Amino acid sequence: MSRRHRAEKREINPDPKFGDLVLSKFMNAIMLDGKKSKAEAIVYGAFEKMEEKARAEALPMFHQALENVAPQLEVRSRRVGGATYQVPVEVRSERRQALAIRWLISAARKRNETTMIARLSGELMDAANNRGSAVKKREDTHKMADANRAFSHYRW
Repeated sequence: MSRRHRAEKREINPDPKFGDLVLSKFMNAIMLDGKKSKAEAIVYGAFEKMEEKARAEALPMFHQALENVAPQLEVRSRRVGGATYQVPVEVRSERRQALAIRWLISAARKRNETTMIARLSGELMDAANNRGSAVKKREDTHKMADANRAFSHYRW
């Protein structure tokens, strides 16, 4: 990691179907080996399956799922006088979104449905209803931050 300056943010084009930037970031995170059309097919297929099951629009459900998974607090390691403390800090909004996307995708990949479309739609619906392993990951992160509240005075 360079100490000279922060890396500049790249412009991301919105997705072709809904015109949503967050959804485009989500697709880019799902994409493997540069196969964007395959990632789009997975996401749009999962959206269709969600609409079929829930009888509601998929895009608001997707945003609700992201909001339910995004963490408010996390712990950061901080060295003070030879000891390392886990210091709870608030999560910046960009990092919240990135963590939520990452956790949703990894939870979906670990599910045991047959296709990625089924896995992703199941995980997104679970997250929108405040259950599932991605939401559990957020709860665990919050518990860790709460348990280390005593070290919050080491915040920088």
